[in-house]
Parts: sequence; structure tokens; C-alpha cells
Amino acid sequence: MKTLRHPHPSPLLALSLSILLASAGTAFAQGTWSHEDASTARALTPDEAYPELFQSVQQQWLFDDQKQFVDAVPRRDPAAIRADYLTRHQQPGFDLRQFVADNFVPPASAETQPTRPGVSLREHIGNLWPALTRQHAEVPAYSSELPLPHPYVVPGGRFRELYYWDSYFTMLGLVESGEKQLARQMVDNFAHLIDTYGHIPNGTRSYYLSRSQPPFFSFMVELVAQAEGDDAYRRYLPQLQKEYAYWMEGSQTLKPGEAARYVVRLADGSLLNRYWDDRDTPRQESYMQDRETAEQAHGRPASEVYRDLRAGAASGWDYSSRWLEDGKTMATIRTTAIVPIDLNSLLHHLESTIALACKKSTMPSCTEAYGARAERRRQAIERHLWNDAGYYADFDWKKKRLSAQITAATLYPMFVSVASPERAGLTARTVEANLVKPGGLNTTQTDNGQQWDSPNGWAPLQWIAVSGLRRYGQDALAQTIGQNFLAQVQALFDKEHKLVEKYSVEGENLGGGGGEYKLQDGFGWTNGVTLKLLSLYPQEKAAP
Repeated sequence: MKTLRHPHPSPLLALSLSILLASAGTAFAQGTWSHEDASTARALTPDEAYPELFQSVQQQWLFDDQKQFVDAVPRRDPAAIRADYLTRHQQPGFDLRQFVADNFVPPASAETQPTRPGVSLREHIGNLWPALTRQHAEVPAYSSELPLPHPYVVPGGRFRELYYWDSYFTMLGLVESGEKQLARQMVDNFAHLIDTYGHIPNGTRSYYLSRSQPPFFSFMVELVAQAEGDDAYRRYLPQLQKEYAYWMEGSQTLKPGEAARYVVRLADGSLLNRYWDDRDTPRQESYMQDRETAEQAHGRPASEVYRDLRAGAASGWDYSSRWLEDGKTMATIRTTAIVPIDLNSLLHHLESTIALACKKSTMPSCTEAYGARAERRRQAIERHLWNDAGYYADFDWKKKRLSAQITAATLYPMFVSVASPERAGLTARTVEANLVKPGGLNTTQTDNGQQWDSPNGWAPLQWIAVSGLRRYGQDALAQTIGQNFLAQVQALFDKEHKLVEKYSVEGENLGGGGGEYKLQDGFGWTNGVTLKLLSLYPQEKAAP
């Protein structure tokens, strides 16, 4: 095993323990950390608080899932734990596993229990909402978890905190179940995160603060507005603008062919976006996997590989052949070189939503400015992210070439209504010929063991497809995808009486596979999308 250097946070995130304790001393003294405290300081990440212990635990694979340790809660001041470890760890008979057990409280799983036979799928999902609901206005002082002022729904299993893009699809189901207040509270939590940290992190853990996820906040606001009217647009306008500023930071000074954080300016001056993470160290929740990937990336700086791995996690598609140079090997990952079609479609929706919110707030100059930005992005998408073979695709801004891959992300321009009718029709035909399977919409055409590749189908991508196709009058194809996926969900539910995070859309297996961890039960976004699809196609229960 090679000697590991201690990971260091980027300058943007660096915060010394002394400053943290000075600004949050009262909370620590009381043994809790509240959402009010979070506005003035942040909790240290595990690799900052006790770096030597963190590395030792992860290197020795003390836990099968590397997320387990970074979610554990220290029983006392991390500085004292670190000092104790440094004093004792080389002494004869030192037991690392016992030391961790003595000093940390293991995290509770959010695993849900299968229901009893005879309970309907819809009824089971209704019973899952309270099982997956959490309320943590205060958390233990040294926890990696971030406090939130309102209740929220977690995905399930190892995902025991609030996640960004998962939550939109969960909220669709909450509204369908009549849980509009809980959906609204989740939007308020995201607004709080934007106000507190300047962006919505990947998830509500300190180690997720260096990145975001696919920006669905504008869709969440739209969902609230459908229930509450235009006041929702006016209420969340400040947070919508703050999120946009986060994604566009550094764009004003970019020259053609340059990139800064999330922003890329192409050679013709077009401004588009990519995924990014402010840190270039191994992900704490997948520390050894990232170390092993970097060691296999011969000739590349490890920090570059780590950044691309982290950016891949920010994409939500962690991981996919979309980000891999050779389509199959993790060591060839180059996420930050890719301008993704889905991300830029979502940011067009954000720009359009801000323009609408400004209009509802009687702010004509703001309306015009954001409307113009949305139009410029639409033109850039049409110019740079369209493959003449008949589908939307990702663009490699470093190599100046368009991807030839057909993936489920191609439907995002239809989901946000940015595609022209002609190109929408061509995209629908491409998808029908290449991605539609007996169990729903395939994620890609590549089967390489990554979970965001074939043969896996994911609930959010089914909804993106069904919703986008319906917007352009492609109702028959939308129904085929929706009913096929529902049949797969129902088949696994009939067999195992539970819902899972991903499904196989072809072959004999019902549940999906691949990736860095075992298949998780729950499951927030599957529950939400299933309810929406059942409302559209209530009678279909045929086996796939």
C-alpha cells in the first residue's frame, strides 16, 4: 500500500477548528448543532477533524460501506479523539475497531421493511412516507449531518440524509399522496440551504458541501406554485437567483475556450455549464474506491482524477459511460471536460423560471435579462448539443467534439420544452429505436457494470421521458415507457413486497445492479415516480 498524503480542503472550504469553535462554541457546549448555528460556521468534515484516524479506518476497510464511518457521530470532541488516537495507535495491542466503537456512535440505517402480502403498491408507498420522514433541526455537535429547520423525506437505506435531485421526484409523489405541506417544507429546507451555504449541496452532510447536484430547485418552486399560486415565485425569487449565481460564478471574465468551476465558454462565445466539485481529494464516503481508481490512471495526476470522480458524483449519474473516455474504465473518467445536455437543459429552466418570477414581481428589467439568458442558452444547446443523427448529446469542450452516445439524457430538452418540434420528433424516434426496453427506458446502450448504464432503468429518467414526450404530443411512446416501468416495479413488488432505487429494464433480473454499493430499498424517488405513473396509467399491471 502506498503512503497516503493527508487530504486538504480547497481554499474555498478551508476553515480552522479554532474559528469554528469560536463561532459555534455555545452549540458545542450544549452538545447540539442547530440550523441557526449553521449560518455562522460549518461542521468539520471527518478528514479535517481526525485525518489520521479517518485514513486508517478507510484504508483498512473497517466497514464494508465506506459511508458508514463518515456518518458515525463522535462521542466527544474530535480534537480529543484525534489526540488519543495519535498517542495510542502504535502501541502494542491497539485495536482500531474497538477504538472506533468506543469513540463513535454508528449511524442508523433508513432501510425500510417489506410490506405484508396483500397490501397494494399504492398503499405501501403511502405507508412509506412516515417511515422515511426525518426532522433534525438540531444534530449532535460533531456530526457530519447538516441540520434543517423543517421535516423532510430521505431516499432510504444508506441514504439517510436529504439529497438534492432525488427530492424533486419524491415531492411529486408527496403531492400525489396529498402531502402538500411536507413537500412545501422540503422546498423551504432547500431555500434554507441556499441562504446558509450559497448553494444546495449534494446532500446534507458536511462532506457534500463542496458540490451540488442536478439543479431541480426551479422545478420544486414550480410544483409549489401549482398548489399555491404566483406568491411562490415571488417568495423564492431570492433563492432562485442565488442558486443561479452559484452555477454561473466566474462566467463574467471567461474568455473563449476557458472554464471556471461550473462554467465553460466555448470557442464561439457560447456560455454553457459542466459539473464540478471544489475539492480534488478522494470522496470521503468512497475513499478507497477513489484511491484505487487514481492508482490505475497511469500518467494522470491523482488530484485530476479525484476532481472528475467528484464531479461525476455531482452529476447524479455516478457513474456512467458518459464520463469515461473509453466508455468502460473508471480510470479514464473526465467529467469536467463534458458539457452535459441534461445540466444545461435544467439551467435553461432555472433562467426561464427566474424570468417568470421577476415578471410576477413586476421587475421588467430582471424579466428581460433572465429571458435573454434563457434564449442564449437555448440557441447554444441547439447549436452545440444536437447530433445530426437525430438526438441531443453531450459535448466534449476540451476535444471540441460531440458525443455519439445515445442516452436517456437526450430527453431533457423535451422535458424543459427547449427542443424544436422537429428535433423533438427525431429524438423520440431515436429513443424508441434504441433505449425502450420491456422494463422501461434504458439509461444508456453500454453494459459495463456501472450503475448509470445498461441494463438499469432509474425512476427519475422514466419521469423525465414520460413528461417530456407528453409535452410534444408523443403520448403513445410515453405510455409505453411508463407502463413498461410500472410493470417492472409491480413485478418486483409482487415478488419481494418492496421498492428499490433502480431496476433492470431487460433480462430476468428485476432489481438493478452495478455501482459501488448494494441495491438499496426505500426508495424515495421510485415511490414518487410510481405514484405519478399510476395516476397516468392506473390499469396497467401486466408482467414485463
